[in-house]
Amino acid sequence: MTEEVQLRRDGRAGHLVLNRPRALNSLTHAMLGTVRAALDTWAADDEVATVALSGAGERGLCAGADIRAIHDDAKAGGAGARAFFRDEYRLNALIARYPKPYVALMDGITMGGGVGLSAHGGVRVVTERSVVAMPETRIGLVPDVGGSYLLARAPGELGTHLALTAASMGPGDALLCGFADHFVPSGRLTDLTTALAGRDAAEAVAALAETAPAAGLAEQRDWIDGCYAADTVEEIVDRLLGSGVAEAKEAAEQILAKSPTSLKVTLAALRRARGLGSLEAALDQEYRISCAALQAPDLVEGIRAQVVDKDRNPRWSPAALTEVSEADVARFFASRGADELRLA
Repeated sequence: MTEEVQLRRDGRAGHLVLNRPRALNSLTHAMLGTVRAALDTWAADDEVATVALSGAGERGLCAGADIRAIHDDAKAGGAGARAFFRDEYRLNALIARYPKPYVALMDGITMGGGVGLSAHGGVRVVTERSVVAMPETRIGLVPDVGGSYLLARAPGELGTHLALTAASMGPGDALLCGFADHFVPSGRLTDLTTALAGRDAAEAVAALAETAPAAGLAEQRDWIDGCYAADTVEEIVDRLLGSGVAEAKEAAEQILAKSPTSLKVTLAALRRARGLGSLEAALDQEYRISCAALQAPDLVEGIRAQVVDKDRNPRWSPAALTEVSEADVARFFASRGADELRLA
């Protein structure tokens, strides 16, 4: 059987290659363990100066977690999914504090869990093919893997827009919003990985980096910042629909197709994340939210509609924003007692 994570050494660089290309390199629990063990080993190895993360195939780095597996486990009680989240978030925190240069090649589709493995690294590279997103509200979940922390720190209200609509970022927008550091054309990634074998990571990337394509979101800051500064999802939608801007109306329509509960919890999570002092604190909060989502109806229903039956017609419960109470939202942030993540 083909290894789901390929590990190799090339000179002074250790390479992690996510290797499920037919599944867009989506993450299994075993893959998390393999990556963690390799990072722990290489951190203590003086012969390894740099670690590089990439994805097999031509389509992308990683589309996120294996959500069909999460769907099936949630229906069976969610114990496996809770263990997956716990190990995944711990790995995200390790990557953010890794003691050696960690170079993430965010080529192609990089979403959800793929963002967690890449966007907390010290050297984050996008290409012209990069499609970066935190699309959790599409399936009745909330941005996790430290995504709430990143989105909360994007300029103005860009993170709120991206979180509620589940919109994707190209390379320019990923750089603008703090999800990436450098733009390297995809045709030069082989040169980059070769250079990492013997050169300092920062020098190797700087030698090949180019000016990124323009950030489309930069031109839309006025209506985004004005509309998404509202205190509730309902008011955000009203502002978008009343703005007279075609893109804002489209954003409102995208939001209204998502899980009402997921939307309200997402907005609360991002607003709370702005006041959290560390990625670890945000991950602790996300663990509470994700575990609560496993017990709520919309996660299973959202994955069913998007991935299992693929009818793209989720039946959210509650079905309207006005039916989601403050108490409903508060339950997602409640302490889990002995089951807290406790990274912060």
